[in-house]
Amino acid sequence: MLTQTEADTLIAMRKTFVNPVTISLPPGADESHELIGEDPRERFLLDLWRGTFQISKLKYQTRARKVIVLIRLDVDGGPHTNPDGTKIGGTHIHIYREGYEDKWAYPIEPEDFKDTSDIQQTFRDFCRYCNIEDPPPFQGGLL
Repeated sequence: MLTQTEADTLIAMRKTFVNPVTISLPPGADESHELIGEDPRERFLLDLWRGTFQISKLKYQTRARKVIVLIRLDVDGGPHTNPDGTKIGGTHIHIYREGYEDKWAYPIEPEDFKDTSDIQQTFRDFCRYCNIEDPPPFQGGLL
């Protein structure tokens, strides 16, 4: 596990793709892409997932040290219940919180994610939110 300071440092760190290939998320896609931090000792994974039957359902996630979820964006998913019992509906974001890992979800801010019905725009917004620089081209657009 990480302290909050360590997690915040990793979240804020600039990241780039190790092997920038064109991204495509057809229904049923489940893929991971390697990222490297501005501190080259830090490696990250960017996970991308798209539903099979409900193709508007998406997950964009960054992980540090292979297993620690730093940020996860759930688009058009079911409601989430936080550890304190509050419910967050539909599209929401999980941000690492010391002692809880990725168990807390928050509503998304429109200035951070402009149009979550556009998977290409959401990919670019997620990369910006997670400090991933120079994302590769993305094929696809509206859901």
